[in-house]
Amino acid sequence: MLNKVIKLSNEQIPKLTTYVLDGNKPRGAVLVLPGGGYGFTSPREAEPIALKFNSAGFHAFVLDYSCAPLRHPAPLIDVTNAIKLIFDQSETWKIDTKKIAVCGFSAGGHLAASYGIYWEKFGDFKPNALILSYPVINSGEFAHRDSFINLLGEHSSDDLLDQMSLEKHINKNTPPTFIWHTVEDNLVPVENTLMFANGLRIHNIPFEMHIYPNGGHGLSLAIEETADHIDQINPHVATWMSLCITWLVELFNKGE
Repeated sequence: MLNKVIKLSNEQIPKLTTYVLDGNKPRGAVLVLPGGGYGFTSPREAEPIALKFNSAGFHAFVLDYSCAPLRHPAPLIDVTNAIKLIFDQSETWKIDTKKIAVCGFSAGGHLAASYGIYWEKFGDFKPNALILSYPVINSGEFAHRDSFINLLGEHSSDDLLDQMSLEKHINKNTPPTFIWHTVEDNLVPVENTLMFANGLRIHNIPFEMHIYPNGGHGLSLAIEETADHIDQINPHVATWMSLCITWLVELFNKGE
């Protein structure tokens, strides 16, 4: 495996960590965007996620993106640069550029969905799939306020808040999406996922959604490996990764 850290600027952040599998066969790839309320990037939603996708036969990458005090659009520019690097190195790293997914958690889910919606404004590199885990989506009634303060500042304009309320801006070029959440999430309400899924349905974007009845926010893989405390272990919620991989393989294999 090629496992190295690549700086995407002259600063320590942003940086891209590669988990590129050995072999000559082109493979799909997943770019992982950890959560952290746009204040930091959580290690619980970084390498453990990448390794799970590796075990399913995908190359994986983890992006530590710009967070507060840096503001929008810095994180989106970081994702754009990471995707461009993945495309540019696709021959060397044996990446099938028709099989690239962006996977985000919480605020990282907001960033992944933002790129899925606004990618044309930042470059030519459309992701082929989105994977959104308990994502921040809505900037209104169901907002996780701290995420938007970190991303936009305390006195952002109504227009910018509206742009970042992503359920309103889904369009025909938004990629197929796998999305999941828990009803008991008391930090990022489940309505964020329901509203995004409704927008996907309105625009006839293929999606798979799983709503689990129990479990709080930030469960990651919901297994002992990624748990800081026992409440983050939930065998039922832990099924999301196998469901996601099945969905991703089926999506990527269509048309072959």
